[in-house]
Amino acid sequence: MLQRLITLFSPADWLALAVFLVGWIGYSWYADRAARSEFGLRGVTRKLRHDWATQMVRRENRMVDGGLTGNLMQSVSFYANTTIYIIAGLIAIAGTLDRLISITGDLPFARVQTREIIEAKLFLLIGIFIFAYFKFTWALRQYNFLSILIGSAPDRHSPPEVADPHITRFSTVNTLAGDEFNRGIRAYYFGFAALAWFVHPFALMGTTALILAVLYRRDFRSHTLRALAG
Repeated sequence: MLQRLITLFSPADWLALAVFLVGWIGYSWYADRAARSEFGLRGVTRKLRHDWATQMVRRENRMVDGGLTGNLMQSVSFYANTTIYIIAGLIAIAGTLDRLISITGDLPFARVQTREIIEAKLFLLIGIFIFAYFKFTWALRQYNFLSILIGSAPDRHSPPEVADPHITRFSTVNTLAGDEFNRGIRAYYFGFAALAWFVHPFALMGTTALILAVLYRRDFRSHTLRALAG
Protein backbone atom coordinates (compact mmCIF):
# COMPACT_ATOMS: atom_id res chain seq x y z
CA MET A 1 0.00 0.00 0.00
CA LEU A 2 2.78 2.41 0.97
CA GLN A 3 4.77 1.55 -2.14
CA ARG A 4 1.67 2.08 -4.27
CA LEU A 5 1.17 5.49 -2.67
CA ILE A 6 4.78 6.46 -3.26
CA THR A 7 4.71 5.48 -6.92
CA LEU A 8 1.35 7.14 -7.50
CA PHE A 9 2.91 10.59 -7.83
CA SER A 10 5.95 11.72 -9.77
CA PRO A 11 8.99 13.26 -8.00
CA ALA A 12 7.75 16.69 -9.12
CA ASP A 13 4.39 16.03 -7.44
CA TRP A 14 6.04 15.00 -4.17
CA LEU A 15 8.28 18.07 -4.29
CA ALA A 16 5.28 20.33 -4.92
CA LEU A 17 3.35 18.72 -2.05
CA ALA A 18 6.32 19.17 0.28
CA VAL A 19 6.64 22.85 -0.68
CA PHE A 20 2.91 23.30 -0.10
CA LEU A 21 2.88 21.66 3.35
CA VAL A 22 6.12 23.26 4.55
CA GLY A 23 4.89 26.65 3.33
CA TRP A 24 1.53 26.32 5.10
CA ILE A 25 2.83 24.86 8.37
CA GLY A 26 5.92 27.07 8.45
CA TYR A 27 4.01 30.29 7.79
CA SER A 28 1.35 29.38 10.36
CA TRP A 29 4.05 28.96 12.99
CA TYR A 30 5.76 32.19 11.92
CA ALA A 31 2.56 34.25 11.94
CA ASP A 32 1.11 32.77 15.16
CA ARG A 33 3.97 31.80 17.45
CA ALA A 34 7.30 33.26 16.31
CA ALA A 35 8.60 36.37 18.06
CA ARG A 36 7.98 38.25 14.82
CA SER A 37 4.22 37.69 15.19
CA GLU A 38 4.09 40.35 17.92
CA PHE A 39 4.88 42.95 15.24
CA GLY A 40 2.20 41.71 12.86
CA LEU A 41 -1.57 41.91 12.77
CA ARG A 42 -1.87 39.22 15.44
CA GLY A 43 0.26 41.12 17.95
CA VAL A 44 -1.39 44.47 17.28
CA THR A 45 -4.94 43.11 17.50
CA ARG A 46 -4.04 41.20 20.69
CA LYS A 47 -3.17 44.51 22.34
CA LEU A 48 -6.37 46.10 21.02
CA ARG A 49 -8.40 43.19 22.42
CA HIS A 50 -6.79 43.83 25.81
CA ASP A 51 -7.78 47.51 25.50
CA TRP A 52 -11.32 46.39 24.64
CA ALA A 53 -11.44 44.22 27.77
CA THR A 54 -10.19 47.13 29.89
CA GLN A 55 -12.89 49.42 28.55
CA MET A 56 -15.55 46.73 28.90
CA VAL A 57 -15.14 46.33 32.67
CA ARG A 58 -15.33 50.11 33.07
CA ARG A 59 -18.65 50.42 31.23
CA GLU A 60 -21.90 50.35 33.12
CA ASN A 61 -23.82 49.18 30.06
CA ARG A 62 -22.18 46.27 28.17
CA MET A 63 -24.67 46.19 25.27
CA VAL A 64 -22.02 47.50 22.87
CA ASP A 65 -19.70 44.65 23.85
CA GLY A 66 -22.45 42.11 23.31
CA GLY A 67 -23.18 43.67 19.91
CA LEU A 68 -19.53 43.53 18.86
CA THR A 69 -19.23 39.89 19.94
CA GLY A 70 -22.44 39.05 18.07
CA ASN A 71 -21.02 40.66 14.94
CA LEU A 72 -17.86 38.54 15.25
CA MET A 73 -19.95 35.41 15.72
CA GLN A 74 -21.97 36.25 12.63
CA SER A 75 -18.84 36.51 10.48
CA VAL A 76 -17.45 33.21 11.75
CA SER A 77 -20.82 31.50 11.33
CA PHE A 78 -20.98 32.67 7.71
CA TYR A 79 -17.62 31.09 6.93
CA ALA A 80 -18.51 27.87 8.75
CA ASN A 81 -21.73 27.52 6.76
CA THR A 82 -19.96 28.36 3.50
CA THR A 83 -17.31 25.72 4.23
CA ILE A 84 -20.00 23.06 4.65
CA TYR A 85 -21.29 23.88 1.15
CA ILE A 86 -17.79 23.74 -0.29
CA ILE A 87 -17.14 20.32 1.28
CA ALA A 88 -20.48 19.03 -0.01
CA GLY A 89 -19.66 20.34 -3.50
CA LEU A 90 -16.24 18.69 -3.50
CA ILE A 91 -17.75 15.38 -2.40
CA ALA A 92 -20.30 15.68 -5.20
CA ILE A 93 -17.46 16.29 -7.68
CA ALA A 94 -15.87 13.04 -6.50
CA GLY A 95 -18.81 11.26 -8.12
CA THR A 96 -18.16 12.90 -11.48
CA LEU A 97 -14.41 12.40 -11.78
CA ASP A 98 -14.54 11.50 -15.47
CA ARG A 99 -15.85 14.97 -16.24
CA LEU A 100 -13.20 16.56 -14.02
CA ILE A 101 -10.44 14.57 -15.73
CA SER A 102 -11.58 15.78 -19.14
CA ILE A 103 -11.75 19.40 -17.95
CA THR A 104 -8.27 19.37 -16.41
CA GLY A 105 -6.89 17.59 -19.47
CA ASP A 106 -8.04 20.47 -21.67
CA LEU A 107 -6.26 23.11 -19.59
CA PRO A 108 -3.05 24.62 -20.99
CA PHE A 109 0.13 22.95 -19.67
CA ALA A 110 -1.95 20.33 -17.83
CA ARG A 111 -0.56 16.80 -17.73
CA VAL A 112 -2.43 13.59 -18.41
CA GLN A 113 -3.49 12.26 -15.00
CA THR A 114 -4.99 8.99 -13.88
CA ARG A 115 -8.21 8.69 -11.93
CA GLU A 116 -6.28 7.76 -8.77
CA ILE A 117 -4.16 10.91 -8.94
CA ILE A 118 -7.22 13.12 -9.39
CA GLU A 119 -8.91 11.38 -6.45
CA ALA A 120 -5.87 11.93 -4.21
CA LYS A 121 -5.73 15.63 -5.10
CA LEU A 122 -9.46 16.02 -4.56
CA PHE A 123 -9.29 14.40 -1.13
CA LEU A 124 -6.43 16.74 -0.20
CA LEU A 125 -8.71 19.65 -1.08
CA ILE A 126 -11.57 18.16 0.95
CA GLY A 127 -9.20 17.68 3.90
CA ILE A 128 -8.13 21.34 3.74
CA PHE A 129 -11.71 22.60 3.98
CA ILE A 130 -12.60 20.11 6.72
CA PHE A 131 -9.65 21.57 8.65
CA ALA A 132 -11.03 25.07 8.01
CA TYR A 133 -14.49 23.98 9.21
CA PHE A 134 -13.10 22.71 12.51
CA LYS A 135 -11.23 25.99 13.00
CA PHE A 136 -14.32 28.10 12.32
CA THR A 137 -16.59 26.07 14.60
CA TRP A 138 -14.07 26.17 17.46
CA ALA A 139 -13.73 29.94 16.99
CA LEU A 140 -17.53 30.20 17.12
CA ARG A 141 -17.65 28.28 20.41
CA GLN A 142 -14.96 30.53 21.86
CA TYR A 143 -16.94 33.63 20.92
CA ASN A 144 -19.88 32.04 22.75
CA PHE A 145 -17.63 31.77 25.80
CA LEU A 146 -16.74 35.43 25.27
CA SER A 147 -20.43 36.30 25.56
CA ILE A 148 -20.49 34.49 28.90
CA LEU A 149 -17.51 36.53 30.06
CA ILE A 150 -19.34 39.73 29.14
CA GLY A 151 -22.33 38.63 31.18
CA SER A 152 -20.16 37.68 34.15
CA ALA A 153 -18.03 40.85 34.07
CA PRO A 154 -17.62 42.48 37.48
CA ASP A 155 -19.16 45.80 38.39
CA ARG A 156 -17.31 48.82 36.99
CA HIS A 157 -16.55 49.95 40.55
CA SER A 158 -14.84 46.65 41.39
CA PRO A 159 -11.29 46.88 42.73
CA PRO A 160 -8.33 45.99 40.45
CA GLU A 161 -7.81 42.61 42.12
CA VAL A 162 -11.30 41.65 40.89
CA ALA A 163 -11.35 43.44 37.52
CA ASP A 164 -7.82 42.62 36.30
CA PRO A 165 -8.23 38.81 36.21
CA HIS A 166 -11.46 39.25 34.25
CA ILE A 167 -9.70 41.57 31.79
CA THR A 168 -7.04 38.91 31.25
CA ARG A 169 -9.62 36.16 30.73
CA PHE A 170 -11.67 38.23 28.30
CA SER A 171 -8.71 39.36 26.19
CA THR A 172 -7.16 35.87 26.16
CA VAL A 173 -10.34 34.10 25.00
CA ASN A 174 -10.93 36.87 22.46
CA THR A 175 -7.41 36.43 21.08
CA LEU A 176 -7.68 32.63 20.96
CA ALA A 177 -10.96 32.86 19.05
CA GLY A 178 -9.45 35.35 16.63
CA ASP A 179 -6.44 33.07 16.08
CA GLU A 180 -8.68 30.11 15.23
CA PHE A 181 -10.67 32.25 12.80
CA ASN A 182 -7.45 33.42 11.15
CA ARG A 183 -6.28 29.81 10.76
CA GLY A 184 -9.55 28.94 9.05
CA ILE A 185 -9.17 31.88 6.66
CA ARG A 186 -5.56 30.85 6.01
CA ALA A 187 -6.77 27.36 5.07
CA TYR A 188 -8.99 28.98 2.43
CA TYR A 189 -5.95 30.70 0.92
CA PHE A 190 -4.00 27.46 0.75
CA GLY A 191 -7.07 25.67 -0.56
CA PHE A 192 -6.92 27.99 -3.57
CA ALA A 193 -3.25 27.11 -3.95
CA ALA A 194 -4.07 23.39 -3.88
CA LEU A 195 -6.39 23.89 -6.86
CA ALA A 196 -3.35 24.62 -8.99
CA TRP A 197 -2.09 21.08 -8.39
CA PHE A 198 -4.81 19.81 -10.75
CA VAL A 199 -2.98 21.65 -13.54
CA HIS A 200 0.70 20.96 -12.81
CA PRO A 201 2.96 20.45 -9.75
CA PHE A 202 4.98 23.53 -10.71
CA ALA A 203 1.72 25.50 -10.70
CA LEU A 204 1.16 24.35 -7.11
CA MET A 205 4.64 25.52 -6.09
CA GLY A 206 4.18 28.86 -7.82
CA THR A 207 0.74 29.45 -6.35
CA THR A 208 1.99 28.48 -2.88
CA ALA A 209 4.77 31.06 -3.16
CA LEU A 210 2.24 33.67 -4.31
CA ILE A 211 -0.10 32.90 -1.39
CA LEU A 212 2.79 33.16 1.06
CA ALA A 213 3.75 36.55 -0.37
CA VAL A 214 0.17 37.82 -0.13
CA LEU A 215 -0.24 36.59 3.45
CA TYR A 216 3.09 38.04 4.56
CA ARG A 217 2.32 41.42 3.04
CA ARG A 218 -1.10 41.59 4.69
CA ASP A 219 0.10 40.37 8.09
CA PHE A 220 3.36 42.34 8.34
CA ARG A 221 3.55 45.03 5.64
CA SER A 222 0.01 46.28 5.01
CA HIS A 223 -1.39 49.79 5.40
CA THR A 224 -4.03 48.25 7.68
CA LEU A 225 -1.32 47.09 10.08
CA ARG A 226 0.24 50.54 10.20
CA ALA A 227 -3.16 52.13 10.83
CA LEU A 228 -3.98 49.70 13.65
CA ALA A 229 -0.56 50.14 15.21
CA GLY A 230 -1.05 53.89 15.21
